[in-house]
Amino acid sequence: MSDLETRVNSMLNEEQWTRASLSSFTINNFSEFDELLEEIYGSELEQEVRELCQEQLEKNKNSIVALYISGLLTLKHQQLDDSGMIHLINIFVDNHKWNIVEFLCTKVLEYGENKYALRTLEEFYSNEGMEEKKFDVWERLIKVDYDEAPIVRQLAEKREEEGDREGAVDYYKKAIHRFIGKGQFSVVKDIWAKIVELGEQEYEFLFLIENRVSRVMDGEKAVQLLEDLYPSTFEKGEWDVSIEILKKILAYDPKNNLARNQIVECYRNKYQDHSQLDEYIRLSNLNQGWRNVIEAISDFEKHISFDSGSFVYHKTWGVGLIKSIKDDDIVIDFTKKRAHTMSLKMAVNALQSLTKEHIWVLKSIFPKDKLKAKIKKDHIWALKIIIKSFDNSADIKKIKSELVPAILTPGEWTGWSSNAREILKTDSAFGNDPDKMDHYVVRDKPMSLEERIYNSFRTEKNFFKRVNYMREFLEDCDPNSDYFNEIFQFFVGYLKTANVNYNVVCSYLLVTKTARKYPFLNPGLNWGFKELFSDIDEEKVVPLFLEIDDADLRREFLMRTRQEVEDWDRIYHSVFPFYQTKYIIEDLLGAGFKERVDKLFTDVVERYREYREAFLWVARTYAENEKWQVKSNIKYEKVLINLIHLLDLTYRDIANKKDATTNRKISRGIETYLFKEQRLENYIMEGDKDTVYRLFSLLHDVKDANPKMILDLQKKIEEKFPDFKIAAARDTRPIEAQAKSRNFFVTEAALMEKQKELKNIIEVEIPKNSKEIGKAIELGDLKENAEYKAGKEKQESLQIAVGRLQDEIERARVFNPEETDIKKVSFGTKVVLLNNDTEKEETFTIMGPWESDPSNQIISYISPFGAELFGHKKNKKLKFVINEQNYSYQIMSIEKAEI
Repeated sequence: MSDLETRVNSMLNEEQWTRASLSSFTINNFSEFDELLEEIYGSELEQEVRELCQEQLEKNKNSIVALYISGLLTLKHQQLDDSGMIHLINIFVDNHKWNIVEFLCTKVLEYGENKYALRTLEEFYSNEGMEEKKFDVWERLIKVDYDEAPIVRQLAEKREEEGDREGAVDYYKKAIHRFIGKGQFSVVKDIWAKIVELGEQEYEFLFLIENRVSRVMDGEKAVQLLEDLYPSTFEKGEWDVSIEILKKILAYDPKNNLARNQIVECYRNKYQDHSQLDEYIRLSNLNQGWRNVIEAISDFEKHISFDSGSFVYHKTWGVGLIKSIKDDDIVIDFTKKRAHTMSLKMAVNALQSLTKEHIWVLKSIFPKDKLKAKIKKDHIWALKIIIKSFDNSADIKKIKSELVPAILTPGEWTGWSSNAREILKTDSAFGNDPDKMDHYVVRDKPMSLEERIYNSFRTEKNFFKRVNYMREFLEDCDPNSDYFNEIFQFFVGYLKTANVNYNVVCSYLLVTKTARKYPFLNPGLNWGFKELFSDIDEEKVVPLFLEIDDADLRREFLMRTRQEVEDWDRIYHSVFPFYQTKYIIEDLLGAGFKERVDKLFTDVVERYREYREAFLWVARTYAENEKWQVKSNIKYEKVLINLIHLLDLTYRDIANKKDATTNRKISRGIETYLFKEQRLENYIMEGDKDTVYRLFSLLHDVKDANPKMILDLQKKIEEKFPDFKIAAARDTRPIEAQAKSRNFFVTEAALMEKQKELKNIIEVEIPKNSKEIGKAIELGDLKENAEYKAGKEKQESLQIAVGRLQDEIERARVFNPEETDIKKVSFGTKVVLLNNDTEKEETFTIMGPWESDPSNQIISYISPFGAELFGHKKNKKLKFVINEQNYSYQIMSIEKAEI
């Protein structure tokens, strides 16, 4: 036992504190403990000291020394267990030693906010009449105890008494949320009145509260709140807000006659200068009790938007300006149809009313260059204009459709949209539409970053995206927030679920990791990861792990598994074939499981067909390491052989459309490893002829391997072994190598042209066709809609073209002109033939299917005619039949064609 352990043990054994002698205990008695703790912190004996304290507590659960030392060691490591210090505080509370209680609570709070310590201090300061200290503790307490509501209200009242209106409103807003959660409507109603009295245009917040009250309590109570708000907005002449309030009331209670009468009054005030106001009220029957009020409001608002000088939109004629309204006739100047007359009824049904600031109006009345300059210069103005144009809700796709290509080119959009996305994410003037996750709104009042992240979290449906929003909140905002509490409690809620799934596991990892950093968030779990893991069926561990779509949580899962699961090395072994990462191997090796790693790698190499990605990872990461080869008894040549077999297997699966995306990724990885990084070449060049025969004969059997890579390797082998008969290993004639292969030769220019064609279809033709389909849908009656049917047929044709081009581009292999072989008819050659039937010479250029142009004597080497010529040398006489026609030629000359 070290000297430090001896002193701690001696102090524990000499402790004689009893309940009777606690009265003589002072704060100074703890100074000796603190000095000892400083030594313990700087040593490597913390665990040994904690064990000594635990032994003492088993003998005497009220040991002051043991409780104090072990309690502070636990807090120092941000562990969730604060029971030792709480028990110690209670000992002195029971004995009314309040100065020591204050000392101990303050000591606990040095390591992070703690509800119990703050509550104890609050009680002490209240009893002692220490008001300033009490208020300071209150400020801290409400940030960590989200159930505390009365104290928040008292803090609001204190701010109000001090004349701090803004501070009072902030606290009242916190308080009202908490009292809603407690279901205390009478208090909610009182606080609502305070916010209405003190707040400046807090309407967005008040509507949020109204909505929450309707969900948590009922609609009748929400109506009461709205009825209390309405008089103040009416008195201020805020007609839009007043109308919004009355609409909400009528949505809850359509038979509310007072609200119905008032909304007519508000409309009269708002549209007092409208020439058709009375007529539109009459036509809509808005003031007639027999008419459904929601329908009447809708009719009135459709009509009222039509007045002289207003803009409208027709799907065929575009934007128009109403020139006059007389009786039932409206005269409109459309861009494509001047002085057009319509009946009011037809106009209401066929036209869409537009504000003067609508983006369609601006595009119709401003020169394109002027509007373009404004939009490029002022992103915020442009975003507000477009979003407000569509009922104050638009996503990035909608914004792009309004700007490209009408105002901005696709290239200009790329740079512009990058800045726009950043503005939408960070500028407080914008927020997320609570009903549409990807849509943005323009806010009347700036939104705090806290609220923005909270709203994004609330509308998000994907579990792991919600995890990222929580992380973003912790990174950029204060976790002592009601907004964060709701985010945090979402994950805590999963911990009450009986069935263990990835949501439960991830929530546990996230909640406990967060609580270690912020102890006041401790959810008070009486079980840990070990118990959680034991509830997962053994065969479901790997599938559950793979469902964790977050790298950090996967790492945390593995770390906790290692710490708390006895056979963690077996779990690591099971996971690795499906999730390759170096720290799995490093953890196993670091813990002395060398045999486990050896078996793991052996399994992966032997079962390479099943564990394809894992095998490629092992080959790339460890296979060339000679020490590893010795330890694992797996030769590098075996790894290369298996890679060649796997390359062939992936090609065949791609051809059969079996998990094509994954297999393409693997095949490209193998090609890079073997050929581009020259691993296969380097190994072959260092080997003997037997090695060359073994490996190259395997490549010969890989049907769809890139011929150019094979030929490059062949040349280097021939340079080293001039007498080596490659032909015996592989028939390299292009006709036989290519005609039976999915791949084919092309020129670089032809490939670029096809890529350009594909890009045009995806980025231009398909979006254009989608717009045409959208316009056709607007015409209605899809069964008899010729435009819609034509659009859908074209859509199918474009999709087929995309699939065909993508497949062809995937199979295309660029031919290197320097590799042209003029000893025989091959790709890139110009051939002169003597037609034995006509005794005339005919000249053909041999290219690929993309370059083929028979009218100009350019033929594809995989066409029937080209295939008969391919591979034959000068002076060769050929006779063949194509489509029942006889041909007889002699090859007169072969030269390199201009590519």
